[in-house]
Amino acid sequence: MKLLIMGPPGAGKGTQAKILAEKFNLVHLSTGDILRSEIDKGSSMGLEAQSYMNAGNLVPDKVLLSMMDSTLENLKDKGLILDGFPRTIPQAEGLSTIFKSLNQKIDYVINIYVEKDVLINRLVERAEKSGRADDTKEVIVNRQKVYHKLTAPVIEFYNNEIINIDGDGSIEEVTSRILNIIE
Repeated sequence: MKLLIMGPPGAGKGTQAKILAEKFNLVHLSTGDILRSEIDKGSSMGLEAQSYMNAGNLVPDKVLLSMMDSTLENLKDKGLILDGFPRTIPQAEGLSTIFKSLNQKIDYVINIYVEKDVLINRLVERAEKSGRADDTKEVIVNRQKVYHKLTAPVIEFYNNEIINIDGDGSIEEVTSRILNIIE
């Protein structure tokens, strides 16, 4: 099974991805994990990505797609869940090309949605509990704007395949909503 899970910051996609990965014995792939792995390996792609990250810039789509191509090739015989990728239309188009080259497809595209005010309150509470200085209300609101500007169009890209899941409620309630669709 190949899953893609999307949603704005605070929607619970990382939490749900971990639960689904464990339940279905899937490899949980997050963009951050892939970047860290390539950097730790000292690969040319990792070093290139690190140069962008060190300068405070986003890693270009071309670099991320190259890493994803390599990763998916190595995992082509395993089930997986993609978390945090694709984030842009060029990444979604590139991912589609990668899966076609592997003669595979994404089985389910899950979009977890939550009302904006609920998301902001959720993230503010999380920040207060974790003590993260970068999670101020202003930063959280800006992250939501960036998400809606860059990533929300990806939802339109997958419009015919997307399964929208209400992310408001307990972790167990959201998991149940997802499982009702994919089991």
